[in-house]
Amino acid sequence: MNIQPVSTLTIACRLRQYGGLSRALAACVAVSAILLSTPVLAQKESATSSIANSASSPTLARIQSSHTLRACIWTDYFGISLRDPNTGVLSGIDIDLAREFARDLDVDLEFVESSFAKLIPDMNAGKCDVAMFGIGITPGRQEFLSFSKPYLQSDIFAITTKSNHRIQSWEDIDKPGVIVAVAKGTLHEPIMKEKLKHAELLVVDNSFIREQEVESGRADVFMTDYPYSLRMLEMVLWAKLISPPSTYHMTPYAYAIKKGDDAWLARIDAFVAAIKKDGRLLKAAQDHRLDPIVVLD
Repeated sequence: MNIQPVSTLTIACRLRQYGGLSRALAACVAVSAILLSTPVLAQKESATSSIANSASSPTLARIQSSHTLRACIWTDYFGISLRDPNTGVLSGIDIDLAREFARDLDVDLEFVESSFAKLIPDMNAGKCDVAMFGIGITPGRQEFLSFSKPYLQSDIFAITTKSNHRIQSWEDIDKPGVIVAVAKGTLHEPIMKEKLKHAELLVVDNSFIREQEVESGRADVFMTDYPYSLRMLEMVLWAKLISPPSTYHMTPYAYAIKKGDDAWLARIDAFVAAIKKDGRLLKAAQDHRLDPIVVLD
């Protein structure tokens, strides 16, 4: 309940109009006592809740003990968690939101470099407390990781070269003789293995090789998502975007943790719910041009 002390006290004191001065003073005193005690009670409840959560969550206990939240990120993810190669400065929606989460927890923040290929081993090895770099929820990942409520969602897009005359539309992709590149460990690997019926799938070690294969002509297209397609169109002259004519395979994005810590997952879900409600998620999405894929419900 949202209590407004000034207006509530004013209303209480106006009771003198109906019950006399003594009743009015009694009402004022009673209401004042309640209002003055409310912040103290809230602080006690918050402290008790925090102690209870840390007692039931080994991850939260470690965070509070070390006073540090460790967030895994992939530093080549445009709009999500990108490191500027010239300045070393990190930017992206999840850089902003990781800082917000650390602030909410009242702890310091440490970024730990990871990638989609190393995501599961890094999480299970305890290298970080939470993965915060737009982790697509897939059945394969759900076998090993627990996911928060989604905060973004993206369809799949294709990138080809402007000089590739074979690929002019989405319908040109899944045809005999076409080579489709995906990066190992990304959500596109299992999806395209299932989706492609005629084209050849080329799985490469990382996104850089994936781009090289297409630019050189050794592959016709590579599959990516909305944020990374923005990177290609903004930073690469040869890139041409191929969009599906309708929804191809929408994937929700969330934060991920190692399985087995439900109390920690609940705390992350509470953070996601809070930033959706108070506008921090939408602002961060707008700041990085990701508002078309933000999930606010």
